[in-house]
Amino acid sequence: MDIDEKTYAEIAKMIHSDDSPVGIDAKKTHIYIIYKLTQIEKRLEALEREQK
Repeated sequence: MDIDEKTYAEIAKMIHSDDSPVGIDAKKTHIYIIYKLTQIEKRLEALEREQK
């Protein structure tokens, strides 16, 4: 994955959890993924409308 270090660090800080055995908060991680997918879906729909 090609991601700049600043963005990587921001995401890592956002989803980090000291209480989790794997070091991330699964709920926060899934919410973030779903949020980003929703943004992508909206952008794709807008592009598809422009193509018509």
